[in-house]
Amino acid sequence: MILGVGTDLCDIRRIEKTLLRFEKRFTARIYTAKEQSKAENRGPNRANRYAMFYAAKEACAKALGTGFRENVFWRDLAVDNLSSGQPIMTLSNGALDRLQTLTPQGFRPKIDVSLTDEYPMAHAMVIISAVPKA
Repeated sequence: MILGVGTDLCDIRRIEKTLLRFEKRFTARIYTAKEQSKAENRGPNRANRYAMFYAAKEACAKALGTGFRENVFWRDLAVDNLSSGQPIMTLSNGALDRLQTLTPQGFRPKIDVSLTDEYPMAHAMVIISAVPKA
């Protein structure tokens, strides 16, 4: 059963400008250390990765039904990858609390995320569903 759907489109050029002006302050406020490391390893295309992560966080906050309020903060929503490379979202703190509130008894949450970028845009889609516990 689907609990929430969110999508977001992010202009990579906006992230490039923000990185030039506020780099450390911006990245420390929005991204986890692991996300920063992944983006920085992209070299000259790091803004693309930051933009995809930004879009994923926005999409996930929308799927939770709160946006960035009700104790849901940027770094509570983290983009990670399975060993296969598939992107996933890891939630903590207020975002995890919200996810647990959304998930019905006898079910476990599942978060699917899709990321893409085609300069100058990055896009993310997040679907939060509940699947029966085995």
